[in-house]
Amino acid sequence: MLYFSTWKTVAVLALCLLGVVFALPNVLPQSARDAYPSWFPARTVTLGLDLQGGSQLLLEVDGDALRKTRAAAVQDDVRRLLREARIGTTAIQLNGMATTVTLRDPSQRDLALEKLRTLAVPAANTMFGGAGPAEVEVNSQGDNVVVATLSEAGVQARIRSAVDQSIEIVRRRVDALGTVEPSIQRQGSNRILVQVPGLQDPERLKEILKTAAQLSFRLVDLSMPPEQAANGRPPEGSEVLFEERDGQRVPVLVEKRVMVSGEDLTDAQPGFDQRTNEPIVSFRFNNRGARLFGAVTQQNVGKPFAIILDGKVISAPRINEPITGGSGQISGSFTVQSANDLAVLLRAGALPAPLTVIEERTVGPGLGQDSIEAGTRATWYAAIFVVIFMFATYGVFGFFANIALTIHVVFIFALMSLIGATLTLPGIAGIVLTIGTAVDSNVLIYERIREEFRAGRNMVSSIEAGFKQAFAVIIDSNSTMAIAAVILFLLGSGPVRGFAVVFLLGIITTVITAVTMTRMMIALWYRRTRPTTLPF
Repeated sequence: MLYFSTWKTVAVLALCLLGVVFALPNVLPQSARDAYPSWFPARTVTLGLDLQGGSQLLLEVDGDALRKTRAAAVQDDVRRLLREARIGTTAIQLNGMATTVTLRDPSQRDLALEKLRTLAVPAANTMFGGAGPAEVEVNSQGDNVVVATLSEAGVQARIRSAVDQSIEIVRRRVDALGTVEPSIQRQGSNRILVQVPGLQDPERLKEILKTAAQLSFRLVDLSMPPEQAANGRPPEGSEVLFEERDGQRVPVLVEKRVMVSGEDLTDAQPGFDQRTNEPIVSFRFNNRGARLFGAVTQQNVGKPFAIILDGKVISAPRINEPITGGSGQISGSFTVQSANDLAVLLRAGALPAPLTVIEERTVGPGLGQDSIEAGTRATWYAAIFVVIFMFATYGVFGFFANIALTIHVVFIFALMSLIGATLTLPGIAGIVLTIGTAVDSNVLIYERIREEFRAGRNMVSSIEAGFKQAFAVIIDSNSTMAIAAVILFLLGSGPVRGFAVVFLLGIITTVITAVTMTRMMIALWYRRTRPTTLPF
């Protein structure tokens, strides 16, 4: 029997109402959405970069800077290992990516090789869990010369790892700016594509992303006036850095030894100094950082302590008393925005390597509005022609299919609002495509009903057989399209993934609207009119 129970009818109508509730905020003005109660769903579909404008940056990990940093780190490790093993040297020189060690005693060459080969660890693990290439190659040249060379394979593995780490750090920094649905993805082996819809200030985005945010706390060296060190040669173990004071660069002599690293920070928040009301950045360490910070401040009361960010001295306050609480504050010539930006950088963490802007693009809201209007027109034209065709071909059954098609589009926007998906121009193309594929299921059902009725069945059995026989075909066809959509989502990027998301949501809602809703409407229609022949 063509029967649709009351509870099923109520469930379908409730589902439709729920879809309307979630999709409705997309067509309401902002003032109406602001008037919603806090518990009422008011999320809207986020428009992509091509629809509302915004900023796009293509960043490249600076491989040369990473090589220099790693080569200098290898030199420091070589010096430390040889000193711990009490191996005398006459020179430790860095030439490119090779650290050359000249031993004082040739008989210690084998011991030096044994100690330095502990540096030959894999730069990164492979995707299958195996060890990657060794980052350092250690060899001897003659009786008293040992060379530790940074391998190119190890550097490339380090760059790939740096890109992965940079993507997460960039994501945290962009999210902290309060932007909505940024797209951050790898491009090639050493590039990162960042798209931020709605952001019309690319300069601030560039500053946030290019800053390495390498924070360190070091003691100020008081053994020599900083001006003398800047004009001559600073003492061994110290270097001259500069601090901005009243618009001028003032030299500061600081020790190279890092007392506390920014890696031990757990939080950083902008605020205001209670005494001067100036913008500051408050920070808090983890247990290890708090212990180190407390020990350093306890042992160096009365000495200046430099706070250094990316090679520049932010401030060098004097330690008046031990700071054992694991927290402190950074003060300087901050504005409210610069303090907030610094807090964002410190919370997100330091980049493993500098990022260079390769390409910059700003899409204006006017171009986005043109895209929206063009996509809207295409959607309306497609919907109108489909509605006319279905009604002209199948009569009242086509009218039911058109109602189901409308609910189908509502469900797509409701689901996109619910999951916070981003709608791009290819996504609009996906909606237009699903409008056609949605009624395709109704066409299969109706044509099967026609075949069964012409074969001599009555109305009820023809409709029952049409839905039953066509259901397997609908599931098969939509399953193959869903597989293609999933592959597009997994292997695609940017606009391709946006198209895949909308298309996949359209496939899911098609099965609900084309089968369940249409069946309900036909059942109610038949129960009310009791026709003896098909209306088409």
